[in-house]
Order: sequence, then C-alpha cells, then structure tokens
Amino acid sequence: MTNSDPPLLNHYGALSSHSTRCDDPRSQLIVKECRLPLIDLSGSSRRDEMVRQACVEAICGASSEWGFFQVLNHGISLRLVEKMRSEQVKWESPSATCPKQFSWSKAFHVPLTKVSDKACYGEFVSLREVMMEFTAAMSKLARLLAGDLTENMGHGKEVMDNLCDESTCFLRLNHYPARPISPEIFGLVPHTDSDFLTILCQDQAGVLQLTKDSKWVTVKPNQDDLIVNIRDLFQAWGNGVYKSVEHKVVTNAKMERYSNAYFLCPSYDSSIGSFKEPSIYQKFTFGEYRDQVQEDVRKTGYKVGLSRFLVNGTDERCPVDAHFQAIRPN
Repeated sequence: MTNSDPPLLNHYGALSSHSTRCDDPRSQLIVKECRLPLIDLSGSSRRDEMVRQACVEAICGASSEWGFFQVLNHGISLRLVEKMRSEQVKWESPSATCPKQFSWSKAFHVPLTKVSDKACYGEFVSLREVMMEFTAAMSKLARLLAGDLTENMGHGKEVMDNLCDESTCFLRLNHYPARPISPEIFGLVPHTDSDFLTILCQDQAGVLQLTKDSKWVTVKPNQDDLIVNIRDLFQAWGNGVYKSVEHKVVTNAKMERYSNAYFLCPSYDSSIGSFKEPSIYQKFTFGEYRDQVQEDVRKTGYKVGLSRFLVNGTDERCPVDAHFQAIRPN
C-alpha cells in the first residue's frame, strides 16, 4: 500500500498560490444540492434485449450529460460494503492529517497487484480478506460499465479488457476528518480524473461537489448506491461524447468522512485514440498523458489535461487532478 499524505504535497506552495488567484466565477456561486441520475443495473443482466438496451442507454446518456451517475442493484452486497467500511475505519488513524496540508485528507492507494500481499496489511490481517473480495467485486462492476460504454460506441465489450491492466488499476481509501478551521481548505482540490472511470463508495457525509451547467452542485449522498464518474481517457476515446467533469471534496466542520474509490486504468502503453473521425484529440498513450500531466503540475501548479492534446490547440485550465499525482506506488 502506498501513502499519499497529501496527494499534492510536493506542489503545495504552487497550488496554494494559484488557488488564491483562480478567477473561476463558479467559485462565487451558491452551491445547490442535486441528485445524480440513478440507474438500476438489474436491467443490464436481463435477457430481454429491450430492457438491457434501455439500461445501457441510461448509462451512456448520464455519461454524456453529467459525467456522473449513481447505480443500484450493482451486485456488490450491502454486507460487503459495510464490512469494508468497518475495517477501513479501524485501520485509518485520525492523526494522519494536519492543518498544513492543502488537501485535508489521508489516502492510501492499493494497487490490485498488491491486494493479496499479506505484507501490506501489518497487524490489520482482517482487512486483507475483505479487500480481496471488495476489489474483485468493484473490478467486475467497472468492466461491466466500461463494456456498456464501449459497446455504445460500436466496439466490442472485450476492447476494455484488452486495454486495462491490473498493474495500473487500484483502490484508494480516503479519510476526511472533521475540519474546524478555515473553510478555504478542500478535502480534495478541484480536479478532473485522468483514466477511464471511477466507482466511488461513500458514507452519508455530503461533501462531494461537481460542476453542472457551469455551476457547482453538491451530490446528495446515499450510502446504499455507488457513484460512477467518467474520466479523461473516456472523454478522449469517445471523442467528447462522454464528459470528464471537474469535481472536488469539501470539508465538513462537524462530521468526518470515509470513502473508497476504484480506478479503472489502462496499461501505460495503451494507445488512446478517438473512436471516430474527425478526431478532436491527438492520439497518445496513457504513459504519455500521465507524464504530461505531472510535468504541467510541476511547472505551473495546475493541470492542463486533455486540452494539451486537442488537435486544434491548447486551452489551459485551472483544476488539478489530485488522484493522478499519487497512483504510482513508492
């Protein structure tokens, strides 16, 4: 397991300076609570083709309009989710965070290749069995959803199996303590994510916010459902059909928050090209994209991201991808 404390520690100075001068008008708007599109995945496994297709269309429609959606009847039992949350709470330490951090959080990144490694868990032996079951279930769900999204673009579902690799996929365990100080501190800074998709399992603390119609909205939490968000590579591969939208985690003055997120990533040499012509993005590999993001953050303090790979020029942006800075184990 790898410790990110916080994900952008090396860039704290530049990010803090940039955050005070970011003139994004959305930061001044009143945040409203919203419900994400809720999709019943039981339809995706039915033999009735019309029912299954309606489910796929709902997934693709939400990915195009929102870049986020919630799923129920997803095949991951409530017992397993509660057991995972219980083990995570016992494992995490409230002393992991301090006021000097730009992101008021503690995160552990667990590559799928390390989940079964006993040496990773130390005295927390009970976490290993739960992690193995949980990551297997999340991986199955992620590939199911990715298969539906690729099928909608005219590709076979096996395409994503060929692109994605357990050596780069990982689970992130998050702990956001209650924050009794400055509201200017984020739990996780505004960012877009840098691979295919994320599946988020969260508690009842409503601290996730995303942009919709150029406004920040707070996602109404429901701990029985899972949240799925589209990432940069699906936006590039889908030629802009699917949207990778900016989101952040705000802090809560009274309530701490636990969540975990599964990241579906391609192998580093996977070629990401738009599925149709004319393409709005240049072709690139995941490794090239990762290196460019890290170079931009190192030089400027913020992520340029997909706009760096537009065929017709660059449009620099303000958000930083906090996840992306820490996906590689030490």
